[in-house]
Amino acid sequence: MKALFFLRHYNDIDHITPVIYKWVDLGNTCDIVLIGRSRFPNDYRIEFLRKLNGVRVAYISDLLPRLEFARWFLQTLLLIRKVRRPYLASITAALVRFYDVKKRTPVWNSTAQRLLTRSFGDTHEGAGDGVVVFDWIERNSSICVEWVAVVLSMARAMGLGTVSLPHGDSPHASQLIRRGELRLEPDTTFANAGIFDRVVVPNELCSVRFRPFMDNRKLAVLGSPRYCDEWLAKLATLMPPSPLTRSGSRLKVVIFLRKSNFSTFWEEVGEVVRIVASFPGVELMIKPHTRGGWQQSLTSDASLRRLPNVSVADDIHSIHLLNWADVIIDLATSVVFEAVKAKKPVLAGDYLHAGRSALAEYLPETELRCRDDVYRQIEKFLTHGCDDFYIEAHHQRFVKEMIDVGDADVLSRYVALLEEQGRSRSRHEQPYLDERPVNLAFG
Repeated sequence: MKALFFLRHYNDIDHITPVIYKWVDLGNTCDIVLIGRSRFPNDYRIEFLRKLNGVRVAYISDLLPRLEFARWFLQTLLLIRKVRRPYLASITAALVRFYDVKKRTPVWNSTAQRLLTRSFGDTHEGAGDGVVVFDWIERNSSICVEWVAVVLSMARAMGLGTVSLPHGDSPHASQLIRRGELRLEPDTTFANAGIFDRVVVPNELCSVRFRPFMDNRKLAVLGSPRYCDEWLAKLATLMPPSPLTRSGSRLKVVIFLRKSNFSTFWEEVGEVVRIVASFPGVELMIKPHTRGGWQQSLTSDASLRRLPNVSVADDIHSIHLLNWADVIIDLATSVVFEAVKAKKPVLAGDYLHAGRSALAEYLPETELRCRDDVYRQIEKFLTHGCDDFYIEAHHQRFVKEMIDVGDADVLSRYVALLEEQGRSRSRHEQPYLDERPVNLAFG
């Protein structure tokens, strides 16, 4: 069976690459269209996918005529939220009114038709077997939902299935986590997922975002592709050599930061850096988020950069940092789930941000509640080492409910769902496709 995967940024690559690998490993074929920054084709996981039999990888600008791509890009730029800054709001609104949906539709239709025909040919309605896959389409998308809806509508008319796969593992157990979020109510940006035939989430914690907006039968909880045993074993064989070497420091600590739109108490994060750096024999690396890291005030703090045992790891892969570290301090990012699986100590810095982390919820022994906790934990690791950090019952529950969700054969479940949706007959028999309206103008 054939699939068409769209990948936008590192989160997509992290979470969907394992599914593509398994899809091809079980005898299927696929096209991958990259929609994002042009450096992504050089990512080691993309290079791995390029070498697989039955896989074609291309950047969207190489698949569309130059003028058509320019129009597609400008229309996308006009509608995505990241350009709706206060100082641009009035100009953007005026442009949207002038260049309305009637004017945008021909480009959406042409580009969608071109991409779908390239992958599936001129398939007539109801006659085709295949599936079109995006990641979760919600806030701050780098493509607009209006175009995605056109692609999906055209795909259905060709007899193809449409599926939304995860680009995260829900590191939060709370909802009001971003700047400006003040009301505890369903987040309507997740209503956009209703345009897909099926929406897949890795765990029940993620499912809460989508359940208010769709029939529960549309939502599938299948486990974490990124952190399942099968993919982690494969990933270990693909990683490029690490640029990090083991120095003589007694304790190596990494702090993973979050995107700037999350409510983070940066002054206190800086104080934690100073506490950790004050211990003799400790080496600390700070990892900015791969998107928006330049907006985080902490990484530009000259007083922190001058500390002799503190460095900022801008261009080092997270997995290399996880392997290098003895201890990780986390501000609610799912990247640390791999360390938890390996039973490497992760400290959940919940008092440093506005949310409640999944780690602190499932593994209360990880939670930092104040500066005293930070000091005592670092002192304990230096004195007694890093073994036996987790309570075994807590650790098993975390793996069972957040990663495996049933059994460890996670990737096979994903492929089975894609194959089911790709069979036009089984898809037309489904009576529960949710047709509630969505806000198509905001990605």
